[in-house]
Amino acid sequence: MRILLDECLPRRLGRVLSGHDVKTVPEMGWAGRDNGDLLTLAEGSFDAFITIDRSLSFQQNISRFRLFLVILHAESNRLADLAPLAPAILSAMNASAPGKAVHVGS
Repeated sequence: MRILLDECLPRRLGRVLSGHDVKTVPEMGWAGRDNGDLLTLAEGSFDAFITIDRSLSFQQNISRFRLFLVILHAESNRLADLAPLAPAILSAMNASAPGKAVHVGS
């Protein structure tokens, strides 16, 4: 699966999502884009978008995008807080459908 990590997430999170092609928003040259533009760009090249931005699903009509949207709920955006969520992230993407927002974490 091709996964895009939002710019507010550590790039090292991609390493714990092993077996998948993971890129970050800055690696793609898309840093600073607003969420609507970012999702439009992402759906042409990625299967999933992972963010910690909890308001994204309220700001955008997620159903119009052919992406799995995973919204992480963690103590912080530090890798130590996010890495334990990796199994749940992968499970959520397998159980969900594109155009849906899935919340992972507490």
